[in-house]
Amino acid sequence: MDLDAVADELYGLAPEDFTATRDARAAAARSAGDRPLAEKIRKLRRPSSSAWAANLLVRERPDEIQPLLQLGQALRQAHDDLDGEQLRELSRRQHLLINALSRQAGQLAKEAGHPISDGVQREVESILHAVLADPSAAQEWAAGRLVKPFSQPLGFPTVGDTAPRRAPAASAPSTAPRPAARAPRDPAAEERRRLVEQARQEAADTERELRDLEDEAATAGREANEAEEAENSLQQRVGELALEVKRLQGEQRQARAAAQKARERVRVVDRQVREARRRAEASAAQVERLTAQDLGHGRTKAGT
Repeated sequence: MDLDAVADELYGLAPEDFTATRDARAAAARSAGDRPLAEKIRKLRRPSSSAWAANLLVRERPDEIQPLLQLGQALRQAHDDLDGEQLRELSRRQHLLINALSRQAGQLAKEAGHPISDGVQREVESILHAVLADPSAAQEWAAGRLVKPFSQPLGFPTVGDTAPRRAPAASAPSTAPRPAARAPRDPAAEERRRLVEQARQEAADTERELRDLEDEAATAGREANEAEEAENSLQQRVGELALEVKRLQGEQRQARAAAQKARERVRVVDRQVREARRRAEASAAQVERLTAQDLGHGRTKAGT
């Protein structure tokens, strides 16, 4: 067992199976004496709904994610080259491809038994935009182990902002007064802006974590309902079997009584048979005696 193998298994599971399987693998690693591996497995986080759908796309449609990765390379190169015409063409392809892939992710999630909402679908699109703009995001997504959408919205600026512009025509030196010198930097203001941005980032992360926990709670609720329904069904079945057992026990008692009565009847008939045989034998002996006497009396008369 190693971390990569366990991670590949976990991030390919349905969301409701992630936590139980992760804990089981961590327990197995701990039982095998590999506590560091067990701790690393325990730290693997269950993916959000959008991350799970994006991972599903990587795992189920590996051949179809390559065009997106290649398009991202081309877009980044076009932005570096400030090639406006190329950017417009690639941007058109970008929208078509992201729409197609996000729809596929939604369809795959539905086929897996976990349809995603419109909000989750938009998060999947955000992930795909980030994949186009950032090579590290593309590499992370292509591994199929994404945990949540990327923290910062990544994407390309509009084509008009990056299109090359012609240099202004040369003109005589301007005699207009120079603009006033830029105000000096305010470290305190920059620190406040940094703190505000950090707070916003933490709030966004907290909100995503809350959604993940809500999804997990909803899944646990569904599992609890299913377990309760199964328990009720089994309880009903137990009741039915108990009634069946009572009925069979009654039939067994009747059969036992019938068997006992039959055995008693056999004993009675057996006694009657023995008695009849005894009488028959006695009668036969009596016949023999009488016959013998009759024969002896006949011979006596003949001698006289």
